[in-house]
Amino acid sequence: MKINKLLILAALPMIGLTANAQDKGPQKNDFTVAATVSYNNTVMQNAAVGTLPSYNGFQAQSTNWNDKSLQVGIEGGWFFLDEWKLVLGGGMSITKHPGYSGVPGSADSDESFEWGDVPSYGAVADQNFVQFNVYTGVDRYFKTKVDGLYLYAGARVGYAYGRNISFTDDEYNMGKSVGEAFNVRGALTGGVEYYITDGLFVGAQVDPFAYTYNRSLIKPQEGLSNLDANSHNYSILAAPTIKIGFKF
Repeated sequence: MKINKLLILAALPMIGLTANAQDKGPQKNDFTVAATVSYNNTVMQNAAVGTLPSYNGFQAQSTNWNDKSLQVGIEGGWFFLDEWKLVLGGGMSITKHPGYSGVPGSADSDESFEWGDVPSYGAVADQNFVQFNVYTGVDRYFKTKVDGLYLYAGARVGYAYGRNISFTDDEYNMGKSVGEAFNVRGALTGGVEYYITDGLFVGAQVDPFAYTYNRSLIKPQEGLSNLDANSHNYSILAAPTIKIGFKF
């Protein structure tokens, strides 16, 4: 009898570990926060800086994820049901470049410039940049036979915007110029997550199909109409992403 009791006592920790392992993974009302490494989905259209540009050759900003660089991001999630997750992510950046007036050189003109003369210093444009992106979506999770391993499929919609305002106080330049661009994106997505512990997971994701619409424009100076362009992008097996996160 003592031997049986000892065997039972020895087996209890193993039984507890097994039960705990079977509980690994998300449940209703769980929240997740993950760091992601994926393509840079932001967009920016620079304003026209300097002398008035030509109206030829202007193109919409690229929305091809192959043209983008890698970027670290943050993604949050909420399991509103045991196997359904609401996802939200995004970011914002604001940059200011102070402007400076031009300084005339020692020569009266370019034609009279001689050796030893000091060249003119051109004006530095006063610029500000605003850039942000946001996306949301819903994922459906599927348990597998491997403890802690989940597959998921879902959909995403996203919006990205970039604006550059440039002002040059110089008789040889155009004054205020504005550049703007935005992306609207929709995608089907699928991925896999493995819960190393109940609160720590790693994962990988890819979009089987994605569509992105872009519009880019420049208003070279006050009183002129916009220089406008747009594009449509269709991608298959796009935007591979890896992630590591926490559940709480």
